[in-house]
Amino acid sequence: MAEESGKSRALSEEELQDLVASTDSGARNPTGPVGTALAIIAVVWSVFQVILASPWANYLLPGDVINNSRQIHLAFAIFLAFMAYPALKSSPRSYIPIQDWIMAFLGVFTALYGYIFYDKIVQAGGLADDTDKWFALLGLILLFEGARRALGPAMAIIATIFLLYVFFGSSPWVPEVIRWKGASLQKAMSHMWITSEGVFGIALGVSTKFVFLFVLFGALLEKAGAGNYFIKMAFGALGHLRGGPAKAAVVGSAATGLISGSSIANVVTTGTFTIPLMKRVGFSSEKAGAVEVASSVNGQIMPPVMGAAAFLMVEYVGISYVEVITHAFLPAAISYIALVYIVHLEAVKNRMPTLGNRVVSLGRTIGGMAAFFAVFAAVCYAVQFPVKWIVSAVPGGSGWVLSLLLLAAYAALVWVAAQTPDLEPDDPNAETVELPEVGKIYKSGLYYLLPIIVLVYFLMIEQKSPGLSAFWASALLFAILLTQRPLKALFRGEGEMGEKFRAGVIDLWQGLVDGARNMIGIGLATATAGVIVGTVTLTGVGQVMADLVEFLSGGNLILMLVMVGLLSLVLGMGLPTTANYIVVSSLMAGVVVELGAQSGLIVPLIAVHLFVFYFGIMADVTPPVGLASFAAAAVSGGDAIRTGFTAFFYSLRTVALPFVFIFNTDLLLIDVTLVEGIMVAIISTIGILIFTAGTMGYFVSRSRIYESVALVLIAFALFRPGFFMDMIQPPYETIAPAELETALDNAPPGRELRLVVSGPDFDTLEPKDTTVVLTTTDASGAEQLEASGLLLMEETDGQVPMEEPMFGTPYSDTLSSFDFYGDEPVVLSSVQAPADQLPKELIFIPALLLLGLIVMLQRGRAPKEAAGEEAIQ
Repeated sequence: MAEESGKSRALSEEELQDLVASTDSGARNPTGPVGTALAIIAVVWSVFQVILASPWANYLLPGDVINNSRQIHLAFAIFLAFMAYPALKSSPRSYIPIQDWIMAFLGVFTALYGYIFYDKIVQAGGLADDTDKWFALLGLILLFEGARRALGPAMAIIATIFLLYVFFGSSPWVPEVIRWKGASLQKAMSHMWITSEGVFGIALGVSTKFVFLFVLFGALLEKAGAGNYFIKMAFGALGHLRGGPAKAAVVGSAATGLISGSSIANVVTTGTFTIPLMKRVGFSSEKAGAVEVASSVNGQIMPPVMGAAAFLMVEYVGISYVEVITHAFLPAAISYIALVYIVHLEAVKNRMPTLGNRVVSLGRTIGGMAAFFAVFAAVCYAVQFPVKWIVSAVPGGSGWVLSLLLLAAYAALVWVAAQTPDLEPDDPNAETVELPEVGKIYKSGLYYLLPIIVLVYFLMIEQKSPGLSAFWASALLFAILLTQRPLKALFRGEGEMGEKFRAGVIDLWQGLVDGARNMIGIGLATATAGVIVGTVTLTGVGQVMADLVEFLSGGNLILMLVMVGLLSLVLGMGLPTTANYIVVSSLMAGVVVELGAQSGLIVPLIAVHLFVFYFGIMADVTPPVGLASFAAAAVSGGDAIRTGFTAFFYSLRTVALPFVFIFNTDLLLIDVTLVEGIMVAIISTIGILIFTAGTMGYFVSRSRIYESVALVLIAFALFRPGFFMDMIQPPYETIAPAELETALDNAPPGRELRLVVSGPDFDTLEPKDTTVVLTTTDASGAEQLEASGLLLMEETDGQVPMEEPMFGTPYSDTLSSFDFYGDEPVVLSSVQAPADQLPKELIFIPALLLLGLIVMLQRGRAPKEAAGEEAIQ
């Protein structure tokens, strides 16, 4: 059949793997002694990172190696970047040119410069001398070149622009609004390379401590065969439903998103099987690719892994990893539920056929999947009780006892798996499609869940560090890769144990290689992003950006959020998600919080960081550069730009949700009780489904325009009931500022008073307002004010002037942007206390009544529409 106009040729399996390799792990893979040496270096890097994360690191590694682990991490990344990524498209793939060898070794030396000359740098107080500054500059140049090869030109160009701004910020051609005094080469290089303010800052530290182990965990889990198992299970559960291949693609991609932090690898891994099957049941090439893109990219927002960004949030926001993934869970879960509903509506709208010959009810399928996840969660939670009993019974040897019990459970599950044939990848282009039966295949991979249970247990129950949790999960995977083949052979009575063990060793070796090569881009991205972060800290451009955004948005918070989202999308067109998140959050997170406070909205910092992260991942979808969309088009043979726009349309809920949780932090489960959390989860799930139906133009039947508008309005009411309730009843009552101390005396503990502080800005002397929240305690009003650091003076001319809060008190940082020593005083202009307001949940009643009316209208005309469509056919 001739290819349709505008469509590209679908790539072969070999070409697709080359696409993934060239994007994620490097297109160059030399053979012979050089290839073996590079594989050994990659394995050494993986082993070093595993030892570094282990509880025995202090015994196995010298102290100076641990203290300088960031330098060693970057040295491995930069060396492998020059080895694995060719300089140009025309550069050789089968061997490594001499200039790449030279740059690789120079890169290693400059990365390790601070480690090699540690004593000299310490004696100089961290300041670069004349020799240091030139090696630091060489290191930056090599880092940028490595980043250009591994990540594309955008990352290197943006970092170069920021670095030039450091040097030439005082030049007349720099806009006056962002002009600064500039820095000498010596000062800039000290900041960027010698200290931990720039390249070797927080981002590279997170990559070293946490991210590598999770990437390695994913590579080992994939090499063990878990990816194929998850896809088979998804197809067995959902493939027989209308639009089943698309629903299976969504669920399978959510599961493999746990394994792969790369949206492109996720698209290719699951897409080679799901996209042809989606096309067979009636999805166009573009829609099939778009479903795979939307589900694969969203894998990065799904806890407990969430790529590298979750670990960076821990450092940037200052909360625990458990808190980060708790806040991120509900938006991610309802986002995936909405995506399943999107493909369901597409299938129903277009009357797509089912696949295979099995008929199973949708209710039983959903019930079975819900039961599986409930049992899995229950197991993860319940494990703590026997563990606690063993620890108390055998305190000295509990570690050995628990390890033996875990290995016994593993052996038992492998024995169960050995009773069924090994799962082989299916051919999606076969004449007849035989969908796997969950009841027959689920036993074959139950032991793959053990490392995930170990990971979740250590993260959520024991609340160990992410690095240590991933270490124990990866250690179990080491054992699985080495023993799963021999054990199955033993239980099946097949013999050839030695050959099976050798195959396991090869799998483990390849998993270690893949884990290291997949980390090259992330290591360079976090290091290069450190230059941008270093520029912000050195030049103070962050405050300038705040003033600029405030000027452009006119102080309107919605408009400012739109601008931040667009900035994330634009930067993300050339940056990987992690680097994009680092750049935008460094520049804009504080701006959103500050301008939100000026607008009277208290925005939690985690909400802003998740906002930036969500828009960062959307860049992988959005044309003209959305890499995941191009990968999906390469699989489907469809048009890449149309695939990207369709995927963006399918991802509208990922665009809408960040705006929702900025204004309704209940969605992030912030300060909610268990009962409130369950209610929020139920209502937000209903809300996202209704929003999806509104944007898809189909609910019970095809929606009229006014019905679609009404559905979106209902969804808004369910997500933000407070918006309408505040219009009916004011949420706050105003208290005279002079009466604040009395109000604190009379208020019960735990009440939140909103204080509006007004006065001149320290930098511009322009008047501004900032809202702060004061939570009452059982102390007296005077004691509460003293503890908070808010120093109020006597009322003068109807105003209550304020003195600057003492350093170290709760509001000293928040109010530091005011000029307390100018002619115009800083005053407490308003005090608001929560008013007695009806429960905002009452808004759900009219919203659900309106929903019922739409259901009745659509049900009334559904039979006529169905009859009309049948007549046309």
